[in-house]
Amino acid sequence: MEELIFEVNENVATITLNRPDKYNSINKNLAFGIQSSLDQCENDENIRCIVITGKGKAFCAGQDLAEVVAADSLSLSSIVETYYNPIITKIRNIKKPVIAAVNGVAAGAGANIALACDIVIAHENASFIQAFSKIGLIPDSAGTYILPRLIGFQRASALIMTGDKVSAAEAFQMGMIYKMYDENTFENSYKSLALTLSKMPTYALGLSKMALNKSMNNTLESQLSLEHEYQTLAGNSYDYNEGVQAFIEKRKAEFKGK
Repeated sequence: MEELIFEVNENVATITLNRPDKYNSINKNLAFGIQSSLDQCENDENIRCIVITGKGKAFCAGQDLAEVVAADSLSLSSIVETYYNPIITKIRNIKKPVIAAVNGVAAGAGANIALACDIVIAHENASFIQAFSKIGLIPDSAGTYILPRLIGFQRASALIMTGDKVSAAEAFQMGMIYKMYDENTFENSYKSLALTLSKMPTYALGLSKMALNKSMNNTLESQLSLEHEYQTLAGNSYDYNEGVQAFIEKRKAEFKGK
């Protein structure tokens, strides 16, 4: 059985973690498969939106600990450096919208991979767990960077230290995720969102994403300067010209992500 399923449909790429019997925990093959899939998404101009989800009852349970304790395994330090840091960097730097469709439990690095995505959609039965403290570790996969920026220092500190489970409803109330859906609407909702985004001016969406990345540490003056720079780029794009022309002609714009 393939541990990762990669599909492209109508300009939307879906990366499905496919180790349901292991709660989609990440081993070497899956980690490098995710990295390779993200590279493919970045390099294919026909792919304009990306969805990451899981097969079965879990989104991703984080690192496969059986691999860590195996005699021939990489060190924990090497696993973080070669598995997770590249995945997070690719998710944040790819100039296309990335949606996490969290279908079940997201724990450890699995939770932080989800939260690194631009938009997080969760099934009502999903949950998020910073499980690292339970085994004497600190959060990796940008958990200490992203989580406090989503929910504030106090809540992030408590969840990181206690390792408490956060339900989808609680995550939504905290501002950790964008939306939550029930069993009957979850799949259609995230697929509809992905399709909608793929038909939007994705060149500008990519610039917006990069601007949001920079805003994490920029001063107001630096951010205003960056907005000026990126707005100039967007204003010279095909999509901007098409959008204005479509508005004038009172028709639906046909964006190309260029």
